[in-house]
Amino acid sequence: MARIQRNKDGKLDAYAWPGGYQIIYITDDGGVLCPACANGENGSEASETADSGSGWKLEGYDIFFEGPSVFCDHCNDEIESAYGDPEEEEA
Repeated sequence: MARIQRNKDGKLDAYAWPGGYQIIYITDDGGVLCPACANGENGSEASETADSGSGWKLEGYDIFFEGPSVFCDHCNDEIESAYGDPEEEEA
């Protein structure tokens, strides 16, 4: 998990560059947020300065290379990995 850095406009990235890989944001309670909710959209209260234990404190992010889809803990949008679920491909 990498440390969060905002762009000059104050927004968090949705995709990693180069490659355009999906980014997911991790909260202090282990929750996963989509980039929109991590940026405080959709009524989200997420930020790096939120109270610890509130479930809104952003702790880091990860590039979602592979694995089963996850769902944003705030808006419930499906977040697909770049390379899919390797377990599913073997079956």
